[in-house]
Amino acid sequence: MFRILTANKISPRGLELFPRDMYEIASEIPNPDAILVRSADLHSVEIPSSVKAIARAGAGVNNIPVDLCSERGIVVFNTPGANANAVKELAIAGLLLSSRKIVEGIAWGKTLIEKGDEVPDLVEKGKSQFEGPEIKGKTLGVIGLGAIGVMVANDAVNLGMDVIGYDPYISVDAAWNLSREVKKAETLEGLLRVADYITLHVPLMDATKGMIDMEKIRLMKKGVRLINLARGGLVNDADLIQALQEGKISCYVTDFPNAELLKQERVLCIPHLGASTPEAEENCAEMAVLQLRDYLEAGNIKNSVNFPHCKLEQRSPYRLLVANRNVPNMVGQITTILAEGNINITDLINHHKDKYAYNIIDTESPIPDHLIQKIQAVEGIIRVRVIEKK
Repeated sequence: MFRILTANKISPRGLELFPRDMYEIASEIPNPDAILVRSADLHSVEIPSSVKAIARAGAGVNNIPVDLCSERGIVVFNTPGANANAVKELAIAGLLLSSRKIVEGIAWGKTLIEKGDEVPDLVEKGKSQFEGPEIKGKTLGVIGLGAIGVMVANDAVNLGMDVIGYDPYISVDAAWNLSREVKKAETLEGLLRVADYITLHVPLMDATKGMIDMEKIRLMKKGVRLINLARGGLVNDADLIQALQEGKISCYVTDFPNAELLKQERVLCIPHLGASTPEAEENCAEMAVLQLRDYLEAGNIKNSVNFPHCKLEQRSPYRLLVANRNVPNMVGQITTILAEGNINITDLINHHKDKYAYNIIDTESPIPDHLIQKIQAVEGIIRVRVIEKK
């Protein structure tokens, strides 16, 4: 019986995928095998030693102590693409809101509440101040062509925009899904120079932090509109505000408000609603649960942020799972110990990701405890787990 600790309210659609004869699920449970979380902050929480995996029903993992988990052999999963459609729809809305001054117009209309029969005439007189261009025929630059970026690009094409995309690391799957009408930008700078609208869809990391700064802004067209539903840290706020004040940027739409941005007239701050749809929450929960199950029941890893993708069809009943630091001769030491114990290996796979590696080893016979302990004692081994297929 596996025990799952839910650190947030999780969509019932996802929880229903846990077989009740194999899983016990609760918001308070001793010695959990895994934690299922959405936005709860786990940095200040003592993670039990029994935890083998943490699954985040969402893409970002800033609320999870990933480095600590890696050192303890805890696999951290996220759910990339599960909320892609929800974010895509908000990005399309961002394009329209940045152009047509819809939000400002609605807010102004509310000021006419006490004007009674004068309202229709006042609306006709005042509406010109909220005039804005159509997006059809304009150029949209999409930075980052992952699941969300591809969907935004394709829908923008269908709305009549000229779309140019930039992503030097585009995956094969993303490339297959991208419309042929989307033009390829050879450089980020080339995209910035021609776009009337720019939308960001890249992860926040050292290489992308503050990537939209004054140096990049000066390359943009005067009056460009910028949409950022990815991560607030991608944009240098001080440089952005200066560009807004100078008229270089006409409007900034962000899903990551802060006190300074809320003060700016031409910044539309959305209260982090990118994935706030019931459909996205269900999709994320279902994906997180299925990934947890595949890991706990079969040892397979997919969509982990700290350990490599590793999947092996199980053809024998006994499976050894080893997480280790990515250093030389680890596989050799493990297989030598098994050979010395007369354990025959039927199948094996080893993958690594940055500083860590993961092994799936299927054997013809069960591995005795003393061999497991011997493998665990090898320098560089982080966690050893055994699965017996019933």
